Amino acid sequence: MTARLTPVGRTSPASGATSFPFPTSHIGLTTYDAKDPDTSYPPIKDVRPPATAPNVLVVLIDDVGFGASSAFGGPCDTPNFDKLAAEGLKYTRLHTTALCSPTRQALLTGRNHHSVGMGNITETATAAPGYTSVLPNTKAPLAVTLKLNGFSTAQFGKCHEVPVWQTSPAGPFTAWPSGGGGFEYFYGFIGGENNQWDPALYEGTTPIEPPKTPAEGYHLTEDLADKAISWVRQQKALLPDKPFFMYFAPGATHAPHHVPKEWIDKYKGKFAHGWDKQREITFERQKELGVIAADAVLTPRHAEIPAWTTWILPSSRHWNARWRCTQHFWSTPTITSVG
Repeated sequence: MTARLTPVGRTSPASGATSFPFPTSHIGLTTYDAKDPDTSYPPIKDVRPPATAPNVLVVLIDDVGFGASSAFGGPCDTPNFDKLAAEGLKYTRLHTTALCSPTRQALLTGRNHHSVGMGNITETATAAPGYTSVLPNTKAPLAVTLKLNGFSTAQFGKCHEVPVWQTSPAGPFTAWPSGGGGFEYFYGFIGGENNQWDPALYEGTTPIEPPKTPAEGYHLTEDLADKAISWVRQQKALLPDKPFFMYFAPGATHAPHHVPKEWIDKYKGKFAHGWDKQREITFERQKELGVIAADAVLTPRHAEIPAWTTWILPSSRHWNARWRCTQHFWSTPTITSVG
């Protein structure tokens, strides 16, 4: 006697699937005896998205204003971003929360930052609803959704979405990128900032040492780019039919502004005119590029911000040097190569 069942359930998508989510399909006849002539099952297949699904690279630069990159009229030279912008689309209405962790969590989940528990940065979390820094299990990150639908996923760089009491190597890791964040691979650091010369690094959830010392020329941003490029090469070599989702978030340009001298020197003297003049220059460039309307009016400098011409000379030198450090973070080969 042969028992037969006919269940209904979810299966891997057919190769011809063209949309998400994949539909529930009828499995068909199920037999208990492998010798039954009617025993037949479809082959086991990994989930794959539609053939037209693209590779996705999200590059998030820290603490950068709308008018920083040359692609948007700013003083920082980003030639590859300029090329991408010329061949694609530039969006001019990206809204942030004006804070680090909330903006990142909103980006990674596609949700309002309060609804995902990140009303403030993780270090100032409270028990108040919307401010706990704990991601509800009802709000899946984008990386989780893409991974479950057949994407390879990886994150490189800064992760500032882990509750502070969960940031040690002992876990729990449910809020870490490769723990519950949906990223199959993570190489970077946990927290708001890190030493760019001698960072506290993690691979997955394992603390590791940087591959080189500062004396040997190590810099975190370049290391992140090298690791990201290697990951893509391996992923495409082993799974060429599988698209990837990569989130690249270097420490730049958040403090500390650790910058190789040769890159600081590239901007020497370029900010001697001060911040008031730079606002005007950037504003006019943005009009020329069509980033802002031709009839836009530059907002007055806030009264609490001193005019550059009234700033004492030692402080002017300090800020000139600080601008050069900040602009380097934009201009390193790393940011250029990623673009």
